Amino acid sequence: MSKKPPYNDAPTPMLRQYQSIKAQHPDAILLFRLGDFYEMFYDDAVVASKHLEITLTSRNKNDPNPIPLCGVPYHSIEPYIAKLLEKGEKVAICDQVEDPRQAKGVVKREVTRVVTPGVVADGLGLDATADNFLAGIALDEKGQFGLALADISTGLFQADTFDTPEAFLEELARAEPRELLVNEACAQHPSLMARIQRLLPNVLISTDDGEPAVDALEALTGGAALIERMPVAAQAAARTLSYLQQTQRGNLRHITAISSGRAAYAMRLDEATKRNLELTRTMPAGEREGSLLHALDRTTTALGSRLLKRWILYPLIDVDAIEERLEAVASILSEPGLLRALPETLREIYDLERITTRVALGSANARDLLALRESLAAARLVREQLADSAGLIAQHAGCIDPADDLIEAIAQTIADEPPLTIREGGIIRNGIDEGLDELRHIIDHGKDYIASIEAAERKRTGISSLKIRYNKVFGYYLEVTNAHRDKVPADYIRKQTLANAERYITPQLKEREETILGAQEKARALEYDLFVTLRERIAEATPRLQATAEAIAAIDALTGLARIAAEYDYCRPTVDDGSAIDIQGGRHPIVERMDPSVRFVPNDVLLDDTDNRLLLITGPNMAGKSTVMRQSALIVLMAQIGSFVPATSARIGVADRIFTRVGASDALAQGQSTFMVEMSEAATILREAGPKSLVIIDEIGRGTSTFDGLAIAWAVAEDLHDRVRARTLFATHYHELTELALQKTGLRNMHIAVKEWNGEVVFLRRLVPGATSHSYGIQVAKLAGLPEGVIGRATEVLTNLEAGEFDEVGSPRIGGHRATDHAAPAQPAQFQLFTQSPSHEVVTRLHDIDPNTTTPLEALTILQELKKTVTRNS
Repeated sequence: MSKKPPYNDAPTPMLRQYQSIKAQHPDAILLFRLGDFYEMFYDDAVVASKHLEITLTSRNKNDPNPIPLCGVPYHSIEPYIAKLLEKGEKVAICDQVEDPRQAKGVVKREVTRVVTPGVVADGLGLDATADNFLAGIALDEKGQFGLALADISTGLFQADTFDTPEAFLEELARAEPRELLVNEACAQHPSLMARIQRLLPNVLISTDDGEPAVDALEALTGGAALIERMPVAAQAAARTLSYLQQTQRGNLRHITAISSGRAAYAMRLDEATKRNLELTRTMPAGEREGSLLHALDRTTTALGSRLLKRWILYPLIDVDAIEERLEAVASILSEPGLLRALPETLREIYDLERITTRVALGSANARDLLALRESLAAARLVREQLADSAGLIAQHAGCIDPADDLIEAIAQTIADEPPLTIREGGIIRNGIDEGLDELRHIIDHGKDYIASIEAAERKRTGISSLKIRYNKVFGYYLEVTNAHRDKVPADYIRKQTLANAERYITPQLKEREETILGAQEKARALEYDLFVTLRERIAEATPRLQATAEAIAAIDALTGLARIAAEYDYCRPTVDDGSAIDIQGGRHPIVERMDPSVRFVPNDVLLDDTDNRLLLITGPNMAGKSTVMRQSALIVLMAQIGSFVPATSARIGVADRIFTRVGASDALAQGQSTFMVEMSEAATILREAGPKSLVIIDEIGRGTSTFDGLAIAWAVAEDLHDRVRARTLFATHYHELTELALQKTGLRNMHIAVKEWNGEVVFLRRLVPGATSHSYGIQVAKLAGLPEGVIGRATEVLTNLEAGEFDEVGSPRIGGHRATDHAAPAQPAQFQLFTQSPSHEVVTRLHDIDPNTTTPLEALTILQELKKTVTRNS
């Protein structure tokens, strides 16, 4: 719905002012300050009343076309803005910028800030554990993509260039921006915009064709280099910076640098892998609890939690950088005292990044400064606790600024329990400013003087109930009940008559009032000035504070990984540039904690670039194939973020990428069936995976006919083995694929072991060598509660299929009852070639295949030998 009001002659000067300001922000809901409320008019009121679930009323109700109106209290505006942002709205906040008492005509108003979902500096529903990104994109004539990401709440600003749409969209999906900034050129690529909207269905897309802030970008640390090395990334960054300047009215002093090149040192992760491995959210609920991030997060600060999330989404691919982190985790883990003490100290640190931002933007209050003081004092203690550290930990500890000057300045200036507001006084200590102390003396003694006047007037008039009261309308006044009205002296001046009392003033009272109220007003103004001066002094130290915050975040994240390793007995992996992924006693970091009463069965996995390039895993449903595969991928990823891993030992040859094709899901809203999604994910793997990649395929080809699916699965497995040569875990229920092990030197058959006991299936959860020819689907269906009749009939049909029964014309008896009137069933098609041979050797060898004792591999070997014999005899 359009939020543009009808620009006709408004009924009042105030509404004409409103319309003029609204015209400057047509795509935002305008919160228009009127006294103690922010009011909304016209279509803004209609939209906001629905989003905020507040009453929609109207101005000039008797008019044939009344103006829609709704409003919210100015002193509690934050929750309302947060709710509008959640609904994807932009909000323009229009404040009174002159004293109403001094205004001549309509009070001067102007927009002081614009808040959008991607430009939230503080509060307003910000997730403390996640970045809140505004993303700007650019596209050049070569087809290169530039992507800039800015989190104004922390000052984080980065940009990169991507050569393909796939790489660009992967990065966009990892960042999960709340708002996407596009220019007209990008908007004219409908296919690209459609892909973005499918990927990020809840993102707010904003257009911007303003002048890029190239000069401001060049002034940032790293900005000039970005312009020279990555022009298209610089375009995106300059437009993003311009948009931020517009919304924040130019105040971006906390954005001091821009970084680039993260793609060069981090593993690429596509959206399917991020989703299938449940790195930050579970499927399909999309909740944090149950994800890898939730399982690993033992941080104690919000900034540490945000950094850990970035590490999980950007695993390292440089062995030296990985080893640095692993060594840092090991050093903390090796000192039990430090492992206990650090979290306790870190717990005293507030969100240092976002407090620093509020200080820099001039929105911090006195309580924020107290939180900053406590945080800096705790950070200083962390530095002292790590005084004897080495390596990466020592580097981070050395970046912590002791900030003695800031801690002392705050402690000396700010009162112990200041109010939330900074304009009502009570925030500055005594003894800081002589002028303030004098004004406070007048105020304090003035109140005493008022009390003395009250006592004197009671004595003079003989009215014992006489009281001196105060309100904003009349100031100080004397109140006398009607019962004593006849005792009121002649020099009392009546100001107001109430039902049970009269209110009066005297010249003496008004004179003292002017002195007291004048002092109060001056004191508040002086306190505000003193506070702003202190805040400005701290703001000048923004780079120091940001460096400290960055160091604390890293120390907290590393300490959290050490705590997890200690709590769950994780081992330090050996990480190298080799091809081997050798995991002994591997466990799933999430599944093993789901039910502590159930023992988790560890498993071994060996992948390399020679004999164990592709492990073809068969076995029943519910046996644990998916768990083994996912835990292997998660262990590799955990090792590459610098974490210890859930295993008895692990050697990890660095993976440049991890690909997953898991489960059955559709994207019907985008016109994609389950099978289409499956094929798209498989196509991405075959197109982009390489020898250094790790590929997880958990079923493929099951969304179509059996023969189609088997053919596709066979071809995909062959291509992964022969051409792609990626290290691959490939689970399937197409047991025919196990024959590939006879043809492919780097393919090994593995299966999940089970035991049959009294007609029941016992899952052993162990991955063992060899293939299996049974999926035990009917047994699993029975466990799921299918009716006995259905189970019995399915068993009968399965027996017919496995026996290969054929009718008189050669058609299988799938739907019939088991035959009992002939001595031997017709042989399946694969046996007919052999039985047509007159060779007694062939017939004898066929009888060696006993379905009760011969393993699938042995049977396949016999069949291969017989095929050669028949060919030779022919």
